[in-house]
Amino acid sequence: MEFISVSQFAEKFGISERTARNYCASEKIEGAFLTGKTWNIPADAILPERKTLRTKISPLLYALREQKASKLKGGIYHRTQIDLTYNSNHIEGSRLTHDQTRYIFEMNTIGITDEAINVDDVVETVNHFRCIDYIIDHAEEKLTEEFIKQLHLLLKTGTSDSRKDWFVVGEYKRLPNEVGGMETTQPEDVHREMKALLKSYNIQKAHSFEDILDFHVRFETIHPFQDGNGRVGRLLMFKECLANHHVPFIITDELKMFYYRGLREWGNTNGYLTDTCLTAQDSYKALLDYFKIRY
Repeated sequence: MEFISVSQFAEKFGISERTARNYCASEKIEGAFLTGKTWNIPADAILPERKTLRTKISPLLYALREQKASKLKGGIYHRTQIDLTYNSNHIEGSRLTHDQTRYIFEMNTIGITDEAINVDDVVETVNHFRCIDYIIDHAEEKLTEEFIKQLHLLLKTGTSDSRKDWFVVGEYKRLPNEVGGMETTQPEDVHREMKALLKSYNIQKAHSFEDILDFHVRFETIHPFQDGNGRVGRLLMFKECLANHHVPFIITDELKMFYYRGLREWGNTNGYLTDTCLTAQDSYKALLDYFKIRY
């Protein structure tokens, strides 16, 4: 029998090498075996079928909802609120520290500081906490334009942007914008492209990890809002991971540049973004292990 390598199998089916190795390790590829540290995969092996949609919520979503309702401190809900909010805002330029983010969540204060604090950083931090709550409450709902606009409304309400005539909170952009020096969808085409994106995504009842990443890249390419697209996009990934029984992940400052590279190279080398997000997922899995939450 002829065998191929993990990299050859990954290239054949358009998945990351890490995903292929995970399939081998979990015995999802029939006939695959290890020689030392190298996986040997039958050349005629097929890609494992996606799991069917499960009706029960995941243990993580159950824990998040339970701890949110009981206002439990020091659990996975508490940690997720602080870590996801701090890191996603920090990627977008917020100067609040992790401790200041924690103080805002725990005590509604920023603590003692010698530096001036940008009011928008504080407002958007509080708003981001509300966005996470909204996602926890509505994780299983189908993605719609209304849902996405509501997230943007929650995130940007009360900011200085919300007082600008040309900036419409909770609605699509009115002026052209770019991201990382790259052009995005023109304002007059946003509704049409968002509608098409959601239609193609919602055709499937269950979504793989790669499906969620692909949606994220396409969303960021459209860049539907005047500002806040990155944070809304990462919140949507978190939601869809919860909805589809995937362990979610948080892009940290250490992974930021790899994340940006992955966004740029998606469609050419999907493994860049996939491996970055799987690395972030490993960190979140470590948290779940600590809090003894199954996944």
